[in-house]
Amino acid sequence: MTGKLDGKVGVITGGCSGIGLATARKFHAEGAIVVIGDVDTVNGPRIAEELGGSFVRVDVTNADDVNALFAHAKETYGHVDIAFNNAGISPADDDSILKTGIEAWDRVQKVNLTSVYLCCKAVLPYMLEQGGGSIINTASFVAVMGAATSQISYTASKGGVLAMTRELGVQFAGKGIRVNALCPGPVNTPLLQELFAKDPERAARRLVHIPMGRFAEPEEIANAVSFLASDESSFITASEFLVDGGLSHAYVTPLESDFA
Repeated sequence: MTGKLDGKVGVITGGCSGIGLATARKFHAEGAIVVIGDVDTVNGPRIAEELGGSFVRVDVTNADDVNALFAHAKETYGHVDIAFNNAGISPADDDSILKTGIEAWDRVQKVNLTSVYLCCKAVLPYMLEQGGGSIINTASFVAVMGAATSQISYTASKGGVLAMTRELGVQFAGKGIRVNALCPGPVNTPLLQELFAKDPERAARRLVHIPMGRFAEPEEIANAVSFLASDESSFITASEFLVDGGLSHAYVTPLESDFA
């Protein structure tokens, strides 16, 4: 039985953990060749070998590194069909606007937003040359609503990713290139687990707003990425693809008594 991504080459940034790692495994299971871009030079080569793909050490805020990542994919495999621009950070010093300094603001913007700009700029010429491709940029549910637990630069960066994705999706639709924004709700990743460990009260506030009553698993988000990467989503572009357990559309979270 063939996979929905057979013969495609997919580049994933932040592919060594969390959503990126789950997506790398999903892409491989669906028949894609996976190129992982990450700063993790310990786990990256091992994961790439496990998946039969390749690893490139990349600082996603560095244009030369990003260009080299996509050039490697093109030169090694002949084409670049999927770009999952997923790398991102959510540091503790990104907090309320009243507490967040300009250094923290700039660092988050560079990793979460500028990196997506660099990745799209690097991969689009290859996709234009081959006449098609799918770009998936990781935004967030906070791009479409106010966050109860403020992370001012993170929220602003993800809003920027969503706006940029819409523009690129419209601009390149006629060239056979689809660009969509993945908007996950809170996901059970090392990033969220770290938040729980450092500030359980703040993390618990996220859970109470999710109608499904739990966080997403990375594999559930990877399923959505795989769909957006595949030809099954051939008429979807410039979209905000929410995978958030109903969070962004919930006025209140139902109580058990509501079902009695």
